[in-house]
Amino acid sequence: MRNNNETKEDSKRFFTRQLMSWNQDKNQRNMPWKGEKDPYKIWLSEVMLQQTRVSQGLEYYNRFVAAFPTIVDLAHAADEKVLKMWEGLGYYSRCRNLIHTARYISFELGGIFPEDYHQIIQLKGVGPYTAAAIASFAYNQPYAVLDGNVFRVISRYAGIETPIDTNAGKKEFEEYALSLLDAENPRLYNQAIMDFGATVCKPAAPLCGSCLLSRHCAAFLNGQVNQLPVKSKTITKKKRWFTYFIFHNKAYLAIRQRRQKDIWQGLNEFYLYESEKAIHWTTEQVQEWLEQQLAIAPAKVKSISEVQVQQLTHQQVTAQFIHIDLPAVPVALKSMDWIQEKEMGAFAFPRIINAYLESFPLKKAR
Repeated sequence: MRNNNETKEDSKRFFTRQLMSWNQDKNQRNMPWKGEKDPYKIWLSEVMLQQTRVSQGLEYYNRFVAAFPTIVDLAHAADEKVLKMWEGLGYYSRCRNLIHTARYISFELGGIFPEDYHQIIQLKGVGPYTAAAIASFAYNQPYAVLDGNVFRVISRYAGIETPIDTNAGKKEFEEYALSLLDAENPRLYNQAIMDFGATVCKPAAPLCGSCLLSRHCAAFLNGQVNQLPVKSKTITKKKRWFTYFIFHNKAYLAIRQRRQKDIWQGLNEFYLYESEKAIHWTTEQVQEWLEQQLAIAPAKVKSISEVQVQQLTHQQVTAQFIHIDLPAVPVALKSMDWIQEKEMGAFAFPRIINAYLESFPLKKAR
């Protein structure tokens, strides 16, 4: 048990000293961006790893760095090329912010990444966590990072029950995290606490039995390891029903870019009809709908797919794909982008469309 004579400051000093010792002697977590001091690459890795498994993010990171070695290279790339390389990561607003900020830094700041935390956090798409990561890892400035791993380590060690997804919680954790920071080597400390959370103080089955912090860890001493950290908000998942009409005219098919502020903004898709509930399409229903809604007749219905499902963070999308052969391009579809089927690989699509096309290639569906 914790010695009652020990103060909170003693406990904090113990934490920092032991963490840095663990990092030097036992931390074997290797990442290609560890030790990286290029703010562009640090920024890129942090944006990609938000809400993404490291194994998946690593593949994308390596591809991006190979294609766009510098922020200027990214700034000069076409939106479609960048979105195509991002395809499958999700959270496409992050990719659009990445493009916007790369161009701002390249064209307005002469390609020089800001060094000051307060300037970094003003960049579009950069929040407190990412700004702290860039400031500490690139410039060794004394800012504490707060990602999911750090929230978990701190909440368990200090026994903080304030929900991490509230303003009060964020403020409390920020203050506590800063008080633990090794101000002489924030770069090394921040990486150490993130690695510790990922490999020792894990969400499930943490290694408490061998943890060098356990004798001071409030959660371990009070049997709260599985109850911390606390979240107050329960995500309500919205259900949506999409029907994609894949219109073919000879060797061409119709796509268009999603421009509205919604999921998958900037990606391409087939003609979409979104309904309020599931529709059990038959060939006759499809033909009737096309004639009534788009004044398309005659139309040859080639195939109607099984239901496909993609679970997003706040939404569940259920989709069906219906292939339609047209003898000519009707007026209602002239505003679509008609591309050759062999050009499909040059355009970025949502994962639910790619997954369908991988299982049912266009030629097979027709």
